[in-house]
Amino acid sequence: MHHLEELARRCDTPSPVPMLPVTALWVFGDLLGEPQDLTRVDVAVVVDLPADDVAWLDLPRGASHWAQAVRLREPLFACYRSAARPVWNHRISRPALIWDADGVRESTLAALHDGLGSTVRTDAPTPSDLRSQLDAELATSLRALRRQHRTYDDKRWAPGKLEPFADSLWRATDGYLDLLDAR
Repeated sequence: MHHLEELARRCDTPSPVPMLPVTALWVFGDLLGEPQDLTRVDVAVVVDLPADDVAWLDLPRGASHWAQAVRLREPLFACYRSAARPVWNHRISRPALIWDADGVRESTLAALHDGLGSTVRTDAPTPSDLRSQLDAELATSLRALRRQHRTYDDKRWAPGKLEPFADSLWRATDGYLDLLDAR
């Protein structure tokens, strides 16, 4: 909880990375269930970027710099989401809002402290809404995969390190396959 609260308070200050306008922070996963010791806390970082710039499991431009600036590190693990789409999907199930433009949600943090995460979760989407969301995200993910593949191919034999391009291609592939499996 300590790490999550610190991150929420850091989000409540002007963004340290202007190219990545963060608009909301949600928590999802085990922290919202029965009280237990956790080694991982999953958060969804919502950014004001077009959906095509925020493919599932990929990092939007500026995400690494933002994560460093706000000291986002273990045990917190972030998924980035576009504000143009719902925050939920097949993995982000019934998340709870921690921070947005209205500030830190103290009532949500208090509920999480008390082990009452289930009381602050959003409602689950309908099966048809989830299906539509998966279809839209799969299309976005395929475009990202193709874009990353082209970039990797362009950089493959060029001077310089290939790891950043290979890592981006891997993330795009991982996101696409995860969505394909979920669909």
